[in-house]
Amino acid sequence: MKILVVDDHPLYRSGVVHTLHATVPDVQVTECGSVGAALERLDAGLEVQLMILDLQMPGFQGTDSLRTVRGRRPEVPVLVLSANEDPRVVRECVDLGAYGFVPKSAPGDMLPSALQLVLAGGVFLPPSSLSIDVPPNPAQHDAWSKLGARLTERQRQVLLGIVQGKPNKVIARDLNLSDATVKTHVSHIFDALVVSSRTEAVYALARAGIGIRDLEASAATTRS
Repeated sequence: MKILVVDDHPLYRSGVVHTLHATVPDVQVTECGSVGAALERLDAGLEVQLMILDLQMPGFQGTDSLRTVRGRRPEVPVLVLSANEDPRVVRECVDLGAYGFVPKSAPGDMLPSALQLVLAGGVFLPPSSLSIDVPPNPAQHDAWSKLGARLTERQRQVLLGIVQGKPNKVIARDLNLSDATVKTHVSHIFDALVVSSRTEAVYALARAGIGIRDLEASAATTRS
């Protein structure tokens, strides 16, 4: 596993590197202190399975650093680190194709969890970005009501597990289901969302403003 860490703060970068070595077996880490240096290394032939990118890099504002990387090297999965925890920024990163977003103020165990999910092909979003209240949007509510009508209670519970970043095996254990049954539920959820992967499912929910509270409320309504 080869990972590129891009952060202009040496102390924080070294902490990320330490976490990688403690979390990912046989990982090879390349460090860069700027977006330009990272792109130069990639253009020179460096192959990586993941880039961990500090969103606030010198010479860039907002999500411009991510936008630049995605524009130049869209094939490279990017996990964003940022001190800006605004849910609108998180959602913008998701829209730009980030495979995850980890706030720099997050507890120490969040980065390892994010790494495990992203390296398994999922998308990691901080719970706060999915739980925060969003202004009512009639189109979103209409889409959610139609989606809810197409899902069973179990499928809502499985979807909640997906949004929380749980692998199928963990969802199966939590719901006392077989792995095969969970896989079948996930397939039906993908059909309802018109997506083909967990990543696209999380993207769709994030774009629609549907979060953990919505899913919990839906499951509670179904049980009552």
